[in-house]
Amino acid sequence: MEPGPQDGPDASSLKPVSSLRARFENMSKTKDEPSTPSTPSTSLPASLSATATAPPSASAGPPTTTSGLPIHRAASPKPPPIPGTRPARPKSIAIPDAARPKLPPPTPREAPATATLPPTTAALRIPQFANPPPPPLSPKPIRPPAVLIDPPQSPPHSGTLSHHAADHAARLIPDATRSPGTPVTPSSRPLRIPSRPTTPSFEPRQPSPRLSTSQPPSPPPPRRSGELRRDRELKTPSVLPPPVNRAEKPSVRLSMVVDHAPKPEPMPAPPTPLRPDQRSPFNTPPTTTSVPDNDESPPMLPTRPARPTSHIPGIARTNTLPATFEPPPIHPLVNRRRDLEANGSSKPASAPPTKNDLPEMPPALPSRPLANPDSAPKIPANSMGPPPRPARAAVSGVAVTDLPAVDTTAATSQPKRIASTPTSQFTPPTTRNGRSMTVNPTSDRAPLELREPPRRIAGAGNPPGHTDGSTTAAPGCAQIVTTYPDAFRVNRRPPFANHGVHEIYTKYDVRKFDVCGEYLCTTGVLTRVWNLQDGEIVASFPHGEGIKGTSVTFKPGLNVDREGGRLWIGNNIGEVMEADIATQSIIGNKTNIHGRYEVVKIFRHYNEMWTLDEGGTLHVWGPDGDAIPSLSNSPHQTYRLTKGHTFSIIVGEELWYCTGKEIRIFAPTVEGNNQVQVLMRPLVAEGAGEITSGTLLKSQSGKVYFGHSDGKVSIYSQRDRTCLSVLNVSTYKINSLAGMGNDIWAAYNNGRIAVYDVRNSPWTVKKDWQAHNDSPALRLIADRASSYRLGYQQVLSLGADNMVRAWDGLRQDDFLEDEMKSMDTQYCEFEDLKVQAMTWNAGASTPNSLRYNETDAAFLQNLLRSSDSPDILIFGFQELVDLEDKTATAKRLFKPKKKDATDQEKMSHQYRDWRDFLVRSLDDYMPADQLYHLLHTATLVGLFTCIFVKSSIHHRIRNLHSVDVKRGMGGLHGNKGAIVVRFMIDDTSLCFINCHLAAGQSHANSRHNDIAAVLDSSILPVEPDPNVRINSYIGGGDGTMVLDHELCLLNGDLNYRIDTMSRDTVVFAVKANNLTKLLERDQLLVARRRNPAFRLRAFDESPIEFAPTYKYDVGTDNYDTSEKKRSPAWCDRLLHRGSGRIQQLDYRRHEVRVSDHRPVTGRFKFTIKTISPKKRIMAWADCHKRFEDLKRKEATEEQLSYLMNIIGYDLTTSKGLVKEEPRRPDGHPGHYTVQ
Repeated sequence: MEPGPQDGPDASSLKPVSSLRARFENMSKTKDEPSTPSTPSTSLPASLSATATAPPSASAGPPTTTSGLPIHRAASPKPPPIPGTRPARPKSIAIPDAARPKLPPPTPREAPATATLPPTTAALRIPQFANPPPPPLSPKPIRPPAVLIDPPQSPPHSGTLSHHAADHAARLIPDATRSPGTPVTPSSRPLRIPSRPTTPSFEPRQPSPRLSTSQPPSPPPPRRSGELRRDRELKTPSVLPPPVNRAEKPSVRLSMVVDHAPKPEPMPAPPTPLRPDQRSPFNTPPTTTSVPDNDESPPMLPTRPARPTSHIPGIARTNTLPATFEPPPIHPLVNRRRDLEANGSSKPASAPPTKNDLPEMPPALPSRPLANPDSAPKIPANSMGPPPRPARAAVSGVAVTDLPAVDTTAATSQPKRIASTPTSQFTPPTTRNGRSMTVNPTSDRAPLELREPPRRIAGAGNPPGHTDGSTTAAPGCAQIVTTYPDAFRVNRRPPFANHGVHEIYTKYDVRKFDVCGEYLCTTGVLTRVWNLQDGEIVASFPHGEGIKGTSVTFKPGLNVDREGGRLWIGNNIGEVMEADIATQSIIGNKTNIHGRYEVVKIFRHYNEMWTLDEGGTLHVWGPDGDAIPSLSNSPHQTYRLTKGHTFSIIVGEELWYCTGKEIRIFAPTVEGNNQVQVLMRPLVAEGAGEITSGTLLKSQSGKVYFGHSDGKVSIYSQRDRTCLSVLNVSTYKINSLAGMGNDIWAAYNNGRIAVYDVRNSPWTVKKDWQAHNDSPALRLIADRASSYRLGYQQVLSLGADNMVRAWDGLRQDDFLEDEMKSMDTQYCEFEDLKVQAMTWNAGASTPNSLRYNETDAAFLQNLLRSSDSPDILIFGFQELVDLEDKTATAKRLFKPKKKDATDQEKMSHQYRDWRDFLVRSLDDYMPADQLYHLLHTATLVGLFTCIFVKSSIHHRIRNLHSVDVKRGMGGLHGNKGAIVVRFMIDDTSLCFINCHLAAGQSHANSRHNDIAAVLDSSILPVEPDPNVRINSYIGGGDGTMVLDHELCLLNGDLNYRIDTMSRDTVVFAVKANNLTKLLERDQLLVARRRNPAFRLRAFDESPIEFAPTYKYDVGTDNYDTSEKKRSPAWCDRLLHRGSGRIQQLDYRRHEVRVSDHRPVTGRFKFTIKTISPKKRIMAWADCHKRFEDLKRKEATEEQLSYLMNIIGYDLTTSKGLVKEEPRRPDGHPGHYTVQ
């Protein structure tokens, strides 16, 4: 039984139920609708009951709808403009077939109704749904807006309900005249994007794509997003299908070629078609499976260009075709395009191909444009210049693996990159500059199905041989090295350059600079070029008001002799300029090339220039006809990278791009024919801060080093892009890294520069000096051209003090000193001396206090008799005066002292009493044949140092000096501080330090600062003789600092306590002799393990095997039982530093109860050397010869690396150039020639 004319599709009554409902129905009608119904459309066969046509008229003009709007035929060469307003809905849906868009036949996934139409008739098709269709669009009453309509949903994926990509032309380009006139109440449920892979998703307020005029005729334009949304809301809801793997389904980009694919046979049993009055105006018109032979193929909506298909792990693959059909054969054009996309050379087509005339794909551009040597600029015969610049050494095919010592990874042919195709990256449409871009998958703007969180692993990358496009990280975590570099043999002498000027004061704010041989370029409010040979300004380029240079790089020259002649300068308003140094003029300018974004970096990559701005836009400027880039041309390629750039570095052919803690890898090229984003997920080093810098080492090929803001260094593998290790290097922020030979130079935020030997783990600190006073060291550059152009290697640093300083890259002085120290057995004679040292906080006691107890009185006697007649005796006392006596303290602070007072007058009676007591004790208790001399005494508030030496070595002592360092009350009071005494025995320097540091359980940092002030201060006289400095001092010192001396002994009340334990727990552990548990929490030992800036890390201490020496009740063996109940601790210590020339024989405490501290003593063996002058001269000459050999070897390797990895020559050409005489840009010979 069929429903009546006034009934719905399910035969239900549509009559109003109330007057209010009838009123709403009357309001839904258009006011200007005619009162009489329109003429019914021409009847069609039963198989095409879903279509309606109007008889065409050639003389009456273009066909029109019942509302008077013209309808454009399919053969119209241009699509009609999008209507500005929504037209009124007509009474009838009868539209001439000529105006209908021609649609391709459906796939055999369903059985549509078929029929053969005349050429002027377009086929429309209604998709078959399981639910009844909505009521027909007619003047009859329509349901009121109060009825809620479910949002559109995708039909279930079944054999009988399936849609082909050809259906979407009808859905995406509906007739604007068929939009409903009745307002529709939006659904309260959120709008869902259908999961069908061939259904494009249109975002609101986004214009529809257009076809160019050169393409075939296109159907009428789609409705506005609001109309399309309302149209979807009126559709009958269907069951939401499960998620489908989009990577396995044909993309909408291929709808053009799918239209021309072979058409499978339909199912034999078509469903019963609907009558016209049962047809919904909101559904897609039906189509047919066959069209006339002379009909043209329907055009395709412009969509995004096809991107390479990537495999997304974790999403199940589903079949996109019904199980009842075999998959259709692949069209030749589809197969060809897939092959091109797999090779990374696909380009978006400008016009859809036709069935009879398929366009030929353009040939792929070469990976790098090769320069013709014959077309290179001719060099005069008398100049004997080098060959012209090659485009790329890797392209030339010359193997450069014959020289293992040279980093030829960039010059040799790179292994095939396993470029992933992230789901978040789309191939962009064609633009004038071939613009490409990537989409950040971690952004909340990315589509939900493409969004992925950043991979928080130690290292992530593509292992070799992994070609399925996924980016699964290699198993295994990075090695976390918590031990700080070994600073035992650190050298503090600044490595001043031996050639040219050492420093240049720029006199204006500078944050970026570049160097090429003898030319230094700094940029800021001015851009200036300096000559490093004489320090003079060569060129100056002022910027306008409010404009400053933010990046600068030397441009490649026509050949290696023309390097350093021109600059590229980027500024803060997005301009890139080219400056000529010789003429001091701007010869090229690209205004607004970066869209007012600040140009943060300019890279030089062989004969290419890459410019990057803060917005993430990367322009690649390839070589022109002269094989060098030029600003007169547009950039060859433009890429869109992630915002938030903090650091980037070129590694081989890839750009390692850092944003915060994350590293992304891109592969920009001049041709733009490959996937620009290499990894789908960023690399993150766990436990490290933001990335601030990075570098490469030619001796460590295949590794990339990154510096972090928390003082750590992460190491990545260039091969599989995994994080190899994370090292603790410093507690200060690393601002810059530079590689030179086997060493990494690091510039810190405290103005210091350190040099690390990276061949061992943990690293070794070879050098550490204050490069920029009271200001951070901002940047380091290792000049790769200096070895070829100048004959020596240099490293330049820029500080926040606007000073640029040049340093010796080979560190010649350090090499000679280290070699002489290692060869000292060839020109020195050695002798061992016995040394006895004692430290004791006497607690304001006097020698008479020892008489009241028999054990106390025998203390010094037993000590001297058991000392085995040492050659040197050192007594260090603390608190010989009462530091709690405020009256005495005030007298010491404010009582004037006599300027001409003798040592006897300066010394108070407490110090004199102890000095006299020690002298008598040595006379009484030491053997009679052993005579001792009082060498020196020194006092500071409470501190007392007394040194005795045997008469046999007294005459060998020279250069005796003593100083004190006050640390109390901010350096004004001597209640805390140190006494430093130094002298030389033969050719060995000795230094003795007696300390009393800040007290308090929680004042460990104050103690760290006190000891740093004592050890880092230049408080002693300078040794003027450079030979004596090398012979008798270490670490490049000149004798002014404690650590400059060869043998150091430090004693005192250091006041370091035991942390994180209560007093009762400590006392119980001491009684149980569980000292190991307590030593694990000793502040001094913990600081040596965890704090690389702790100055006592350079000292050694014998294992402690005695109980804590502090704090006792005076006169008893009980730990503090007073009101404060201080926790026991090892406050009294003995530490030594001697580079293997000091051996400690014992380390023990003594039971003396007159103080709250117990005295601590130790016996040592010091090795003293005597230099033979003649043998030393021979050793010195041998060291110089070794350095010249090293310099020649390093120069050869560095020059070859520069010519191959920077300029781009092959190995044979590079070796020929190294044997010739280098030339500067002015044509004059260089300063060095490699034999």
